[in-house]
Amino acid sequence: MRTRTSVVTLSLALALAAGPLAAPAFAAAPAAAECTMNAPDAKALSAALAGLPNADATAALVRVGGCGGSWRGSAGVHDLKSGRAADPDARFRAGSTTKVVTAAAVLRLAAEGRIDLDKPVQRYLPGLLGKQFRPITVRQLLDHTSGIPAGDGLGATFEELYAHRFDTLTPQRVAASAGAKKPEFCPGKQQHYLNINYTFLGLLIEKVTGRPYASEVTRLVLAPAGMRDTYFPGTDPRIRGPHNLGYQKVERADGTTEFLDVTEWNQADRFAAGDMISTTADLERLITALFQGRIVPESRMKEVFAVPTDITGASYSAGGLQRFEIAGTVYWVKSGGRYGYNSAIAATEDLSRTVAYSVNSTDAKSTDANPVVTGIIMAAVK
Repeated sequence: MRTRTSVVTLSLALALAAGPLAAPAFAAAPAAAECTMNAPDAKALSAALAGLPNADATAALVRVGGCGGSWRGSAGVHDLKSGRAADPDARFRAGSTTKVVTAAAVLRLAAEGRIDLDKPVQRYLPGLLGKQFRPITVRQLLDHTSGIPAGDGLGATFEELYAHRFDTLTPQRVAASAGAKKPEFCPGKQQHYLNINYTFLGLLIEKVTGRPYASEVTRLVLAPAGMRDTYFPGTDPRIRGPHNLGYQKVERADGTTEFLDVTEWNQADRFAAGDMISTTADLERLITALFQGRIVPESRMKEVFAVPTDITGASYSAGGLQRFEIAGTVYWVKSGGRYGYNSAIAATEDLSRTVAYSVNSTDAKSTDANPVVTGIIMAAVK
């Protein structure tokens, strides 16, 4: 029995990240003595997707798998104007789930001897961090213990960012702006989840390979995982191929609500921290291939689950994942949020339960838990 408090805590973390309900597919897996996970609760999962679109989300796509069986479902609409059913195979902005791909690429390069996790990033990227920074290891970038502050962006509010949504802010400029500031803390003393750590890792991948980030992580991660519908858009604001539109809920001066189409948005500044476009099927392939040892070599697999043990409250691992325990079951999770889109992958280490979802949240960057996301999580981890 999962505790509601634990599940809601998980949904809050993932948040930081009237269409028809598509008929869900449910397939029972063969009985296995070693499988202690219940079959996915098809009734609860269907109920979690019922009633879309609503004020919180316009569409949702969900895949639950594992040794107990699998479940697939979608709900909501492709767009508010036409009202036609959401495409269950649609691409979407996967946000910070990109970090799992970046971390896996770094760990593969480490296994090849091209990156030393315990060497200072200053040796690989000289000049990006000012002299005020102590040596920061690659490992400390991976697990968010570097102390590098956030880099500059194109605005602080949705309104400012929306006005600049087609502008290009390069990752090099973001990294340089962070490197010119004061450190937040001494490396290794605290854990603070920030995109900037993975911006530096993306630049590191480019430096040691001599190839663009997108090309190299496609070779190292996407191809081995079979993620054929995933790509990195760079400065292209569009989502190529089938996709459901994303919206941001905005309150007008007269008190009424407007849903702005935020589907097209230049995500270049997100880079290796969050600009990936993917599908729920590909995210499921990613977590499955990663945990099966088909991406990161066995010699480096322990890093995927390595959370700092000497920092109080640390939960992020060197694999780009966050550790959650719910009623004695440990889940490894990564969520993502870009305006119009929330997504996540989650799995137990033995893959007895896997979850991948995309929710077209109408306030995707809110720190409050989205009720649709919460409902999906509560149903998926039963």
